[in-house]
Amino acid sequence: MAGQYSETETKLTDRSFYENRQEISRKILDSHHLDGILFVSLENIRYLCGFTGSDGALVLTRKESFFLTDSRYWTQADEEVKGSQIVHYKKKMEGIFSLLSDLRLKRIGFESAALSFSAFQFLSEKLGAGAKLVPLEDEIKNLRAVKDAHELTLIRKAIDISSNAFFHVTEILKEGVVEREVALEMECFMKRTGADALGFDIIIASGKRSALPHGKASGKRIEKGDFILIDFGSGFQGYHSDQTRTVICGSPSSEQQKVYQIVKEAHDKAIEKVRPGIPAGEVDGAARDHIRSKGYGEYFGHGTGHGIGLAVHEDPAINSENKGPVQEGMVFTIEPGIYLPDRGGVRIEDMVLVTAHGAETLTYLPTEMKVI
Repeated sequence: MAGQYSETETKLTDRSFYENRQEISRKILDSHHLDGILFVSLENIRYLCGFTGSDGALVLTRKESFFLTDSRYWTQADEEVKGSQIVHYKKKMEGIFSLLSDLRLKRIGFESAALSFSAFQFLSEKLGAGAKLVPLEDEIKNLRAVKDAHELTLIRKAIDISSNAFFHVTEILKEGVVEREVALEMECFMKRTGADALGFDIIIASGKRSALPHGKASGKRIEKGDFILIDFGSGFQGYHSDQTRTVICGSPSSEQQKVYQIVKEAHDKAIEKVRPGIPAGEVDGAARDHIRSKGYGEYFGHGTGHGIGLAVHEDPAINSENKGPVQEGMVFTIEPGIYLPDRGGVRIEDMVLVTAHGAETLTYLPTEMKVI
């Protein structure tokens, strides 16, 4: 399938590109009267300076940015880090303390969901009464919620890779095939065609197992009459895709046709509801209310969707508890489902981009029931 990916666009990682993200992030400094922010989550570090390694830290101040790392990543940091000065350390927490102390920061924000308690204690004791560590949660969670053009390019490429993998494995799906073998073939295909990694362990659950929302591929063989729930995604240059389709082996029963149609209608209603300014909970409600109205409300227990980007699950959460507004530029999944114990389940999942007037569905696999 042809996608909207351009090799040229993926190289737009110059210094000004990351400096722009850092400048936007400095709004948190102003709103919380901070002198700096300590970032330790790898996704945010990559977002703000481009580093793709597995350890490090980043300190953002009002005028500067510092990426800290040890000797394992000195060369990699020199190649990847943009818009930040590189600082070397031997011991991570000692290195972070040394920089914070040298910068004489008084109010330092930190990622409360990412910094360990022991690290917090260490920094608090070393910095002493002269500095205050300020926990940040919602502000940090929202940092990557709105995607820029470069991010959308990478997301679209991840979608192309995983979509082509789905088309590939549906050619080998048939009665008697083992779930785990299909998942392995799908993984190999994605990696052969450009994926850096899987977004998550591929879910292939057939028959009664399709009623398990997160039923990982097993040694079960596909049987005639089975629903086959396939949840899959690829990673490309750090960005992810996430899709689910449910197919049927052999002719569907009347109940299977009914349940599938209800889920599809709920999926479509949720996408139609998306527009800037609407509370995320109302998008969830559009799907949930429809399923409930058809008598299956108790069989749809999870949220309708989640944000996706550098992490497979990130803000915004599309569930009944989220009263926050949907914003133009957000990317999230729409994935209602019905799961009937001992009978099977259906989920249809797509990724949408919030536009000025509604939603653009980024994923493009057919949503009509597929019979194999």
